[in-house]
Amino acid sequence: MAKKQSKFMQPMRVSEELAAVVGRGPMPRTEVTKKLWAYIKKNKLQDPKNKRDIMADGALKVVFGNKSKVNMFEMTKLVNKHLS
Repeated sequence: MAKKQSKFMQPMRVSEELAAVVGRGPMPRTEVTKKLWAYIKKNKLQDPKNKRDIMADGALKVVFGNKSKVNMFEMTKLVNKHLS
């Protein structure tokens, strides 16, 4: 009997806006999160004074609902809107 995949491992459809940052889906949430953090670190978008804050560049601003700065917990909620 096949083991049921956890919700986090199920491939999700990635919106066009998010695909511009993490690449085309479908991919599991875990993979989206990993690629998102790689993008944030590569582009040095963490606030140096408070590493929990992410400063959005043009591509992330679209994903974050036009916000220029979000904390990592808010980021998760905003990214979920781009997964289906």
